[in-house]
Amino acid sequence: MSFTSHMDAALAEARAAAARGEVPVGAVMLDSAGNIVARGSNRTRELSDPTAHAEILAIRAACAAAGSERLMGHTLYVTLEPCAMCAAAIAAARLKAVYFGAIDPKSGGVLHGARVFSHPQAHHKPEVYDGIAAEESEALLKAFFASKRE
Repeated sequence: MSFTSHMDAALAEARAAAARGEVPVGAVMLDSAGNIVARGSNRTRELSDPTAHAEILAIRAACAAAGSERLMGHTLYVTLEPCAMCAAAIAAARLKAVYFGAIDPKSGGVLHGARVFSHPQAHHKPEVYDGIAAEESEALLKAFFASKRE
């Protein structure tokens, strides 16, 4: 079986977030057959909701489509290392795997900070793959924050 990255779709979601003035993070959810079943991009400002991260919105949409709070066999592609909140939601949803682009040494919750999946309290530990389209993901974030400092 060959690997097909869906990070381009997540990057498109991140660019849409940036165009709305949101931090450019995008996510897509795939079902066990490899079909995109949900998309999300940051909407914290738009929705006045600190939980409206790309991953959370994609998980909510995929759960609604599946009619279940569990997404066994599903895979998430996200442009930035999930924070602790999103990592906890990923574990709760029982995702099979998470692929992410840029690492987040400041607020990450997978490889940095809380390292949610490494705790004995984590009920589920998905497969984790980092560095997928990392340069493009990082470039979007850097450009966004540079424009805010101008």
